[in-house]
Amino acid sequence: MAALPARWFIPPGPGREAEALARSLGIQLPAASVLFHRGYRDAESARRFLRASLDDLHDPFLLRDMNRAAARLAEAVRRGEKVLLYGDYDVDGATAVVILKTAIELAGGKALHHIPNRLRDGYGMRAEVLEQAAADGVRLVVSADTGIRAADAVRAACRLGLDVVITDHHLPEAELPPALAVLNPNRPGCAYPEKNLCGAGVALKLAQALFAVLEWPAARARRVAASLLKLAAIATVADVVPLTGENRVIVKQGLDGLRSVRNPGLRALLDASGVREGEAPSAGQVAFRVAPRMNAAGRMADANGVIDLFFTRDEARAREIAAQLHALNQERQQAEQEIVEHILAGIEREPVGDRDAALVFSGVGWHRGVVGIVASRLMERFHRPVLVLSEDVEQDLAQGSGRSVPGFHLLEALESMADLLLRFGGHRQAAGLAIARCRVGELRERFRAYAAERLQPGDFRPTLEFDASIDFRQVTAQSVEELLSLAPFGFGNPQPLLAACDVEVAGDPVVFGERHLRLRLRQDGRYLTAKAWGFAPRIDELRPGTLIDAALTFEQDAYSLSRGYAGWCAVLRDLRPAAGAAPTRNGSTSG
Repeated sequence: MAALPARWFIPPGPGREAEALARSLGIQLPAASVLFHRGYRDAESARRFLRASLDDLHDPFLLRDMNRAAARLAEAVRRGEKVLLYGDYDVDGATAVVILKTAIELAGGKALHHIPNRLRDGYGMRAEVLEQAAADGVRLVVSADTGIRAADAVRAACRLGLDVVITDHHLPEAELPPALAVLNPNRPGCAYPEKNLCGAGVALKLAQALFAVLEWPAARARRVAASLLKLAAIATVADVVPLTGENRVIVKQGLDGLRSVRNPGLRALLDASGVREGEAPSAGQVAFRVAPRMNAAGRMADANGVIDLFFTRDEARAREIAAQLHALNQERQQAEQEIVEHILAGIEREPVGDRDAALVFSGVGWHRGVVGIVASRLMERFHRPVLVLSEDVEQDLAQGSGRSVPGFHLLEALESMADLLLRFGGHRQAAGLAIARCRVGELRERFRAYAAERLQPGDFRPTLEFDASIDFRQVTAQSVEELLSLAPFGFGNPQPLLAACDVEVAGDPVVFGERHLRLRLRQDGRYLTAKAWGFAPRIDELRPGTLIDAALTFEQDAYSLSRGYAGWCAVLRDLRPAAGAAPTRNGSTSG
C-alpha cells in the first residue's frame, strides 16, 4: 500500500498573548509560540516547564495507600525481614526492581527479586512463586510494574500469610487486588497529580516515602533520590509515557545525571550504547540505543541479566553482561525483521484497505519476545491499531501484543471482547493478550469491526500537528537554542514542528548516505541548510526553484559542532507544494 500524504494542521499565527509570553520569559517568539500552543500560556507554568527541578517532584504521600505501604516496608527493613520484589520483564519492570532493591539495601534491608521469564512464565504474578517465597521465609512482597490485575495471586499470597504491596501504573479492573496497599496513580480514588507515571516512577515514589518514614536527613534523601532518577528516567522514556509534568522532571534531571555515572553496570551499558562518559544522552538515544539493549534480555532470554548488570561491582563482569545484551539486541533485530518481512509479503498479495480499520497478524512460531515491537512498526506504517500474535501449535494457543494509534483505546477494545480472550492487560496504547488458536479469525473480525465503528478512513492518514509557523528571519542561534531547551523530547513532548511557507529550493539537493539529502532553502533572501533523512526518493519534488512549504525541526548536531560550526541543524520532516506553486513532476501533494 502506497504511503498516504500527511495531513498538515498549522495553528494560526502568534497572537498578542504569545508575544506577551515571550516578553515575560525573556525569550524569542518561536519557543514562546511552542509553549503557548502546548498549553503553557502563563509565565509561571511556562517557567515551571522550563525549570523542571527536583523541587517540582510531587509529595509521594499523595499516592493513596502510601502511608501504609511505606510503613510496612520500613518495618521490614528495621526487622531485617526478607522482602521479595516481584517485577516485570521489560525495561520499566526491571528498572523498578533495581530502584526498590537499591533503596531497601541502602536502608539496611534485605531484598530478593523475581522477574518472570517472558516465554516460559508469561506476564503477571504467579501463585507458585509466592508459595516458594513463603517457604523461604519471605513475609512481604512488593510488586514492581505489575500486579494491578493479579487478584487471584494476591489472594493466594494472603492465604500464605504474606503481606503484598502493589506498585503499578497499568489500568486496574473494577475490583482491586486485596493487597495491604495498592500504589497506582490510576486506581479509583487516588488524587495523585501525575497520572502518567511509569512503573519505575511509582517505585521511585515508594523509595522516597521509605526514606521519609526512616527519617533520613533531607540532604541524604535528596541525594539518593537524585541518583535513582537516572534509572527512572531510562524507564520513563522506554515505557513511552508522556514526557510532561512530573515525568518531565524525572527525565530532564535523570538524563542530566547520566553525565556522571559511578555504577559499573550502568556505565558499561552506556558505553555499549555509544553514550560517551561526560555526555548526557538525549531521550532519543535512550529510546533507540539504551532501552533496546535492556529490553533484549527480557525479549530474547531472561531479564535477570539486567538486574545482575546493575548490581555487579566488577567492571569486567559489567562489560561482559553489557556485551551479552548487545548481542541479544542484534538477535532481536533479526527476529523482528524476519516477521515484518513475512507480514509485508502477505500484504503485497492482499493489500490493506479502508475496511481494515484494525489489523491482526498471526503466525506459527513467531518469536513472542518481539511481536510487540513488530506491532509498533506496523502501527506506524499503516496508522491503525495492530495486534501481532505468535501461535503455539502444541499448546493450541496464540499469544502476543498490540499497539494503537492516538484516539483509539486498545485496552477498552480488548475488554469489549473479553469473552474471546484467555487473558489480557495493558493500557490505552499497548496491551498483551492470549487466545485459543481456533478463535484468532473471530478476534480479527471483531477487532476490525470495533475499530470501524470508531475510526474513519481519514484517521488512517498520518498527520503533522505543527506548533507554529516560522520564517527564516526568526532562525537565529538564540532562538534555536531556546527551542532545544524544551527537551527532553518524546511522547507527549515531541520536537517542536514548525511550518516555513513559500520557501524556495536554492540549488540541487546533495545526496549522501544513498538515501538522504542535504539541501539549501531560501526565503525572503535568507538561506537555511537542512538535512532530509530518507528523502532521496522524493528528490524530484525538490528541483531548484521549486516553491514548497517545509515542515522543519531543529536538532543537536555534534558532528557540526566538532567541525567548528553551529551545534545544531535544521531537519526537513515533510514538504508540500506552496500555495499557488506549480505541481511537482509526479503531481503529488501533502494534504
